[in-house]
Amino acid sequence: MLDSEAVATILLVGVDLFFRGKLDALLPGHHLVTTDTLAQPELVIADISRVEPEEVADTFPDIPIVGFASHTDTAGLRRAHAAGFDQVLAKSALQERAGEVIEELLAPVE
Repeated sequence: MLDSEAVATILLVGVDLFFRGKLDALLPGHHLVTTDTLAQPELVIADISRVEPEEVADTFPDIPIVGFASHTDTAGLRRAHAAGFDQVLAKSALQERAGEVIEELLAPVE
């Protein structure tokens, strides 16, 4: 499990301001950024409907990626799966399980 004191830098790709506010509330203690920082992010969250999943996967090959889209965007969800995203969720599922999903992906491999 992720140490409760650990703070991860999470890069948001294509995430609109409204949903970013929701993620801020759902992921307290983590550092959410929307632009590249000097440090490599520990995790990427991408709005599949606003970015090309293949480009995101190619840009961050060694970083866990969570993709989300509307549950009706089945083609986008499939593209993210095909691109190799670690988790692909409907937006509503991400809202319900954000903390759990992020903690799972950031947990050290034993």
